Amino acid sequence: MIPSPQGAPSSMVHVPLDDRSYQIDITSGLMADAANRIHEAIPDLSHAILIADAAVDEAWANQIYEGLSTGPKQIRISRQTVASGEPSKSIAEFERLLAWVLSEGGDRRSVIVAVGGGVIGDLAGYVAASFTRGIRFIQVPTTLLAMVDSSVGGKTGINLPGAKNMVGAFWQPSLVLIDTEVLSTLPERSFLSGLAEVVKYGVIDDADFFSWLELNAKSLVSRDNQALRHAIQVSCECKARVVGEDERETSGRRAILNYGHTFAHAIEATAGYGKLLHGEAVSVGMQMAAKLAIDLGLANEELLKRQTELLSACKLPIRLAEADPVAMLPVMMRDKKVAHGKLRFILPTELGSVELVSDVSEEAVVNAIEALQ
Repeated sequence: MIPSPQGAPSSMVHVPLDDRSYQIDITSGLMADAANRIHEAIPDLSHAILIADAAVDEAWANQIYEGLSTGPKQIRISRQTVASGEPSKSIAEFERLLAWVLSEGGDRRSVIVAVGGGVIGDLAGYVAASFTRGIRFIQVPTTLLAMVDSSVGGKTGINLPGAKNMVGAFWQPSLVLIDTEVLSTLPERSFLSGLAEVVKYGVIDDADFFSWLELNAKSLVSRDNQALRHAIQVSCECKARVVGEDERETSGRRAILNYGHTFAHAIEATAGYGKLLHGEAVSVGMQMAAKLAIDLGLANEELLKRQTELLSACKLPIRLAEADPVAMLPVMMRDKKVAHGKLRFILPTELGSVELVSDVSEEAVVNAIEALQ
């Protein structure tokens, strides 16, 4: 840990991407200092464009706005809110924000500051990637899910009807600012949803971290700042390693981050966006993926048992009675991992290790879904 100016604990994770490298700053209780850290990361800042989730605009975006407004350097500040929820990741909202940035006098020196969860990060990041063919942006994630997943790695985008994240761009942020104190105001269900992605990192890359999660699940559920900082740091370090090796998903390495997501995206699309939180769908999706791995002889029952117990300790769903394999299969066939019409899945072989499995039969997929109904 490195000391912050106020003495609060802080740590940094470096995302190694040559000239696109950046830092993830993980702290507790330093949101009021966010404006100073933004200026340090972007010394030539002259126009900040704040795009915030309406639910956190007053509580958290306002602190950044006030800090930028009263700082020693005079800059222009534009501010806009976006309605909470997955429906905002739409072509219509994307177009609205682009038109607004233009009306605010945005140019290639402007910097977008995205304040909110994954929806805002994906949407505002895609605006940043698209306006004048790309301007800088900063991620200030306010949900656990965004802190450990969507704010790191440069994936931005929006949804099409019935197909999640099918339009977008790889566009790396200049800085990610994470403050665990922000999570104190997050609704319980939203907070717990983020733990699914934390568990994912233990399954796909770090068996020791999985064991740590088993021992510390109670502290995480109670939002202990020290436990949260450690879980977020290890999760971000894992994602940073993977992204550094395969930024644009060309080698296949980055695909491991999609463990459980092929099932999860199909669950979300068939249940209707917004009815099931993303992390909840991922939790059930990981269960289905683990069951599929067992059925294919890749993993043993103990893996599913430990995963089930950890997800349950994190108060996440482990089954979905409403899962409809008939409706889910066509959605899976539109998944980005489909190759030549063949279903492919990231499946665990043991804790800390997964592999991409090709040409999985529809029957095996249906059996895995039905087993977790």
